[in-house]
Amino acid sequence: MKQYLTVSEYIDWDNPNIQILAKTLRGGYESDVDIARACFEFVRDSIQHTWDYKIDVITCKASDVLTHKTGYCYSQSHLLAALLRANGIAAGLCYQRLSLEGNGAPYCLHGLNAVYLEEFGWYRLDPRGNKEGVDAQFCPPLERLAFSTDERLEADIQGVWPEPLPVVVNTLSRYDTCMGVYENLPDLEMYG
Repeated sequence: MKQYLTVSEYIDWDNPNIQILAKTLRGGYESDVDIARACFEFVRDSIQHTWDYKIDVITCKASDVLTHKTGYCYSQSHLLAALLRANGIAAGLCYQRLSLEGNGAPYCLHGLNAVYLEEFGWYRLDPRGNKEGVDAQFCPPLERLAFSTDERLEADIQGVWPEPLPVVVNTLSRYDTCMGVYENLPDLEMYG
């Protein structure tokens, strides 16, 4: 589990602002479930999804997401992982491959999280922010993710990554507008 608790370039939970927020969100909670819920709800409800709000600030590092209060789903998941790790809770990154328009190509990756809760094991949660048609919730052991994978080449990509996929970091680092990222969203080829 050590790899799911470490500090890194993009999950920089040693940042003082992340440390302060993590402690604030922990409050008087003692259970990992309650702390995880507080961290999840903060990111879901307080960090604006870059594309939804058409914000031309592209973030990747957790501390930058917190500073600017915006991020694409991938960046939001980096902040949630950082807040959880700062509270000593193992957390990683997960991905789905989704149809961008819901009816076939083009496809893109969607970033979300998994948190290790002693009572339930690995539990996936999606902090991307709710809107019409999106209702992500924290209700273990049931998953209430933002999106389902229904189309033939959509997929829940198996695994929990301790660090962001290089294709995600590359996209977020290469483009500096929300449209630039949107037009070049990362993807993994799936054959089926």
